[in-house]
Amino acid sequence: MESVQNIKQRFEIIGNDPKLNRAIEKAIQVAPTDISVLVTGESGVGKENIPRIIHSLSHRKHGKYIAVNCGAIPEGTIDSELFGHEKGAFTGATSTREGYFEVANGGTIFLDEVGELPLTTQVRLLRILENGEFLKVGSSQVQKTDVRIVAATNVNLFNAIEKGKFREDLYYRLSTVDIALPPLRDREEDIHLLFRKFAADFAHKYKMPPLKLDENAVQLLQKYRWSGNIRQLRNVAEQISVLETNRDITATTLQSYLPPTEGSNLPSVIKSNKSESDFSTERDILYKVLFDMKSDLNDLKKLTLELMKSGAAKAQDINPNLIQKIYGSKEEDSEIEFEEQPVTAVMTPTHNENYRETEDNYLFAETIEEEEVLRLEQKEIEMIKKSLEKNKGKRKAAADELGISERTLYRKIKQFDL
Repeated sequence: MESVQNIKQRFEIIGNDPKLNRAIEKAIQVAPTDISVLVTGESGVGKENIPRIIHSLSHRKHGKYIAVNCGAIPEGTIDSELFGHEKGAFTGATSTREGYFEVANGGTIFLDEVGELPLTTQVRLLRILENGEFLKVGSSQVQKTDVRIVAATNVNLFNAIEKGKFREDLYYRLSTVDIALPPLRDREEDIHLLFRKFAADFAHKYKMPPLKLDENAVQLLQKYRWSGNIRQLRNVAEQISVLETNRDITATTLQSYLPPTEGSNLPSVIKSNKSESDFSTERDILYKVLFDMKSDLNDLKKLTLELMKSGAAKAQDINPNLIQKIYGSKEEDSEIEFEEQPVTAVMTPTHNENYRETEDNYLFAETIEEEEVLRLEQKEIEMIKKSLEKNKGKRKAAADELGISERTLYRKIKQFDL
């Protein structure tokens, strides 16, 4: 059995991270068998190296090795690509075609981005994993194939299963052995080694001196998140190698080539859709406003009824708290506007001997004889006169007593020529 170090040298894998070493060890151990393997990890971590290692160390190493990017093949043609098709199976099928599973018979197929496979294709793949059988598109003849399947994905297949986008039985057939590759940000000590390797390669490719990072640049390199992992690091190294004439790279220079990460002060995305709790809160507020309005309306009915029955001045003396509640204590909210004509009927939910029930189940005050009721305007004048006399002509004190603003009182005095 080959050592991890030999495999790294053979496949040009840079790094000494324990998680990386463990992934390579598992690949070496599983290679002599025919069991299926699922390689997991973020995009750009180098998942494509694991199936190559497995194939090269297996008894299938002299057979074909085919790498298929499942996410790059259109859904309408992927069955034809993988399993082949018969002539006339669909528009454009002018001849019989062998699929990858037929061509790779006796070898290894690497299915990259397997989580992107359509559900119908997943059913076909499951049949191959179970008994090695498949049908070409447009054919009813069962064919056999002997292939080793190594799959890889950068998506969470458990989430895909919950959403109904990936078959659970297929997941367990593919992941007989699960090999996880760590993201580059978890391999801090390997980042500078990889950068130096890429810088040396590009210096040789473009025939220029290699890059050199100062200490601050190395620290920045190691602390950066690298969401694109090794692929992103390689691209940054190539950009700097081509664009920078000064081969001594500082942290400031390096920073200019690094896009902002999630931890930067970028504007955050705000969801425009309101949650159910937001609507519930707004509904509760609306209910409260309506309830308060109903309460205020009932209070206003009571006051109007008392004004009709007892006279404005008497109502002021009997129920000052009710007036305060309706019109408030602030000067700008305390203007009482009296009706020019007396109200002859009031709607109220309270039973009284002077009321009768209508067909609409509302109780109306009986019409009061005109000769028994003074006009509200006369009562208003009477109230103002009495208040002014009581307060010795002091308008502010009189206005406070009446529950109106001084400005309103002044207007009433002019209106009634008092």
